[in-house]
Amino acid sequence: MKAIKFSEKININSTQEIVFDYTQNYDERLSWDTFLKEAKLIGGATKADKGVRAYCVAKMGLGMETEYVSFSRPKVTAIKMTRGPFLFKTFSGSWTFNEFNQGITEVIFLYSFTLRFPFNLFTYFIKRNLQANVRQRLLDLRRSIGKSE
Repeated sequence: MKAIKFSEKININSTQEIVFDYTQNYDERLSWDTFLKEAKLIGGATKADKGVRAYCVAKMGLGMETEYVSFSRPKVTAIKMTRGPFLFKTFSGSWTFNEFNQGITEVIFLYSFTLRFPFNLFTYFIKRNLQANVRQRLLDLRRSIGKSE
């Protein structure tokens, strides 16, 4: 089955380092990520890094354990699902941070997933819902960064 992919991006009036660090700080995660009701690092980790696992629960109740497969501060981070809701056969994502001008950072979320049967029959609706959630998360991130600086 072919993976479903989508990306969303937004410009934020802040430096690449500040935006990267803010998004990867699990002590601050729920202050901006309105999609989640729980976000924590697991396995004794105290900060995000390559090989570190995290557990996040969406407000609708679905939880997912992920592992960082890439962590290159302040440019990119990527995760893959190690355990998650049954509807996903695979799930991965990357966040890229590009600073265009001094103090303006473009943030790009790219997600890729495959769905198990019978959920794959609803691919269009699941992708559309996830994409809308990602758009809102980026808007919330931009709003929250402005308050935190």
